[in-house]
Amino acid sequence: MKGWDWLTEGRYTWGSAARILAKGLLLFALVNVLWAITGAAPAAASLSVYGVLAPYRDRLPYGENAAAYNLSTHSLEAMFGTHALRRPRAADEYRVVVLGDSATWGILLRPQETTSGQLNALGLRTADGRRMVFYNVAHPIMSLTKDLVLLDLALAYSPDMILWPVTLESLHLPSQLEPPLLQHNASRVRDLIARYNLPLNPADTRLRDPDFLGRTLIGQRRLLADWLRLQLYSVAWAATGIDQVYGDYTPRSNDFARDLSWHELPDEAPLDDVLAFEMLRAGHTLAEGLPVVLVNEPIFIADGENSEIRYNFWYPKWAYDAYRTLLADLTQQAGWRYTDLWDIMPPAAFTDSPVHLTPEGSGQLARRLAPVVQAAADSTVPETDE
Repeated sequence: MKGWDWLTEGRYTWGSAARILAKGLLLFALVNVLWAITGAAPAAASLSVYGVLAPYRDRLPYGENAAAYNLSTHSLEAMFGTHALRRPRAADEYRVVVLGDSATWGILLRPQETTSGQLNALGLRTADGRRMVFYNVAHPIMSLTKDLVLLDLALAYSPDMILWPVTLESLHLPSQLEPPLLQHNASRVRDLIARYNLPLNPADTRLRDPDFLGRTLIGQRRLLADWLRLQLYSVAWAATGIDQVYGDYTPRSNDFARDLSWHELPDEAPLDDVLAFEMLRAGHTLAEGLPVVLVNEPIFIADGENSEIRYNFWYPKWAYDAYRTLLADLTQQAGWRYTDLWDIMPPAAFTDSPVHLTPEGSGQLARRLAPVVQAAADSTVPETDE
């Protein structure tokens, strides 16, 4: 080939090699600078083979076991790029986004066994005949602020309703910024803080801001590697349906130490200043115009040692009872749709935590929620003339 004569004819020199290397390094540096300046990472991470070469996933990626054909990533764009919510809306679809924690995501449950999956199996329809389709946009680690960030993204896919299960642990204000998903998406968190005057510090040191190098291709190599792995997992996931490893687990505790504290609070301390009710207000404002169904999710109620002072490992009775009273008062004053299902499950319905359910428990919860969400949908469906 004529362009390579210098090599085949023996005219190769160290000088020419150095010039080629310098040009390559310069081009690589330029690409890195442009990547950082343009902020190309989110757009690139949203590219996905899901929905093209493989079916969409039923829940957001989460996990660290390669045998599950799944992984945790800090890229919200990559996460939503895999999710069924991206699927074009069917003409007869009434779209319900389901937020929440690990219980709603479905720890130890297969996608069809989650609350969302079992609601879909019920075949619910609105008064005007549309199919109610439930999309599991929950993510493990408890924080209402994490739910807000996911809700903000989910609204881009035009849902018709928001179903929002919560529990006391999700409202603990000092823990709101603990999820790594929030810490690595600091700009989105700060945007919500500013928009809704959330009681969080935008300068909180847990919020991580990448420097210029951290915004380059080199600095984001872990994010890009995770994106690539997630795409490669699509084939195995599509063939097996496995997105979680289901093994033995340690059952939730039924006996407890004689301890009345909840986080840093002693017995009977006021909860008003440590509960993140502002996040609930922000969520309702964010979803303005849509029905939001708020649910106090079921918890495990123990009957073992010291169960007279504690419902479970997480909750002393005084704290949980006070939370329920405060939440009921708030929802009544605000006029929100709210249902309290805290005590509907028998102890056998829980697996390894005070909120993780068995498939049977998840099915029972879905059946209890069905008339609630159907009534909320029907109340917002425009009446048609006969």
